[in-house]
Amino acid sequence: MPERPPAESPGTKGRKPETAPRRAGLRALAVSLPRVTKRLFGQRGFAEGGLAADWSGIVGAGLAARCRPGKLAFARATERRDGTLTLRVEAPFATEVQHLAPQIMERINGYFGYRAVARLRLKQVPYRPGPKRDRSAPAPTPEITPELAGRLESVEDPELRAALGRLGRALGPGTRS
Repeated sequence: MPERPPAESPGTKGRKPETAPRRAGLRALAVSLPRVTKRLFGQRGFAEGGLAADWSGIVGAGLAARCRPGKLAFARATERRDGTLTLRVEAPFATEVQHLAPQIMERINGYFGYRAVARLRLKQVPYRPGPKRDRSAPAPTPEITPELAGRLESVEDPELRAALGRLGRALGPGTRS
């Protein structure tokens, strides 16, 4: 017996399959970004990019600078709870993240609103220090005000006068003793 094509509902005869409605004009990137990234984040176990995008807001800026979410895996594909989140952690910081694991899981589950993560798996990555600050160039300091210069004239020791001048510039013109 040959298979028949599925019956069309009334009013859809000859129409193309439904797609997202097209709108003229500009739209915010945040509106279309989830649709574009859904497949990519889905391969990593994220239903959407929210966890990766909001990571610093979830765990805090200090912790987010040293670790980031890798993959969220669930025991059952149909049930998205009690998963294992793989965190990519800088090697020297892994022990501290291990001790902070209960707080991290609590914050992540609070973000989702249910127990999405039951276990953290830490994957150590090489330590990448941030950009080094050039310490050879002195920081710009404000000029010595006439009032400060007048007070420094009475100091006889040149080293002490220079130190007090630096202190006076650092405190600024609005300070009085």
